[in-house]
Amino acid sequence: MSAISMLNPKAEVARAGQALAVNIGGAKGIQDVLKTNLGPKGTMKMLVGGAGDIKITKDGNVLLHEMQIQHPTASLIARASTAQDDITGDGTTSTVLLIGEFLKQADLYISEGLHPRIITEGFDKAKEKALEILDSMKISISGDEKANILTNISATSLGTKVHPVLATQLTPLIVDAVQAVQIDNNPIDLHMVELMEMMHRSDMETQLVKGLVLDHGGRHPDMPKRLENCYILTCNVSLEYEKTEVNSGFFYKSAEDREKLVTAERKFIEDRVQKIIELKKKVCTKENGKTFVVINQKGVDPFSLDAFAKEGMMALRRAKRRNMERLALACGGQAMNSVDDLQEDCLGHAGLVYEHVLGENKFTFVEKCANPQSVTILMKGPNKHTLQQTKDAVRDGLRAVKNALEDGCVIPGAGAYEVAT
Repeated sequence: MSAISMLNPKAEVARAGQALAVNIGGAKGIQDVLKTNLGPKGTMKMLVGGAGDIKITKDGNVLLHEMQIQHPTASLIARASTAQDDITGDGTTSTVLLIGEFLKQADLYISEGLHPRIITEGFDKAKEKALEILDSMKISISGDEKANILTNISATSLGTKVHPVLATQLTPLIVDAVQAVQIDNNPIDLHMVELMEMMHRSDMETQLVKGLVLDHGGRHPDMPKRLENCYILTCNVSLEYEKTEVNSGFFYKSAEDREKLVTAERKFIEDRVQKIIELKKKVCTKENGKTFVVINQKGVDPFSLDAFAKEGMMALRRAKRRNMERLALACGGQAMNSVDDLQEDCLGHAGLVYEHVLGENKFTFVEKCANPQSVTILMKGPNKHTLQQTKDAVRDGLRAVKNALEDGCVIPGAGAYEVAT
């Protein structure tokens, strides 16, 4: 014992039966905290941070992340729940309650003198049997029932996280969003569903935009704020003057020489802008009534913006990289890295593009896309807390529906199996 005491004289040493009791006690403790969270009738928990900031949540994963758990076994259970959330996206509270209950049952057998090793082997056998039974009672998601089953899955996941009225409204949005980004038999990429927050009005106004919402707007006062029937050019081309990589100097003798240098500097930018404008003139005529939108990942300088505004075009600069990928999926077309070979088939198409100003923030909506394979869930709410709660719920709902579509089957929950047997 002296050698152990030397490591940390203040440490508590627990052995055998005592250690087991401490571990089971920790599991019961964390189970008691989360027990009241489960299900639609579960209660909210209010967490107060060190700086006094308040968080109200019902999501097991958020709760376990925010709680400061000292007990090592309780901390291990919390990590198991986090892993469950990372892989499947839901069922964190259930995991904690199951582990707590298993340990409670194990405690009864241990007190009767059964060795813990035998109990763990029993758990392994029970797991295999449980998986076998679940496999035998799964229901395949068929064509007729598919919409109804997916709606029920989404409603079940959301009903435990947010107010029932809000859950009812969000349910169809989530099913539509996942089905929109499902491309044939490819794995579903939920990154193609943009979750955009807008602190505005009520959470009941959350909507699904069949297209994209960008969190910035045009930078020129004369640009149109609303365009219909648009061609969309997504590009990653610098339309602003950039300093050279090497330190170089230019020497001139007269004011005329200096003017020539300035003109030459601007010329290669103006040539790029001119090529885009020429494409616009070629594809947008008075007869077809088409309009033109440029969304660029790099910068667009004021002179270039001015040239676009004179042509009645809308131009957005410094779009996020992930939005460039989504734009190509939502509107069609492809992202261009050069203006040398611009053709009509590299353009996307949207029925409506407009700018929405909210206080100091600008949002650009790209809507009415023909076959969007990337969509946006626009979450609204009066404050940060509401938005965060809705976002957590939507995230879980999206992953629940995704799992059902990828597995192609479901199992009735809420004790349906126990009632049936």
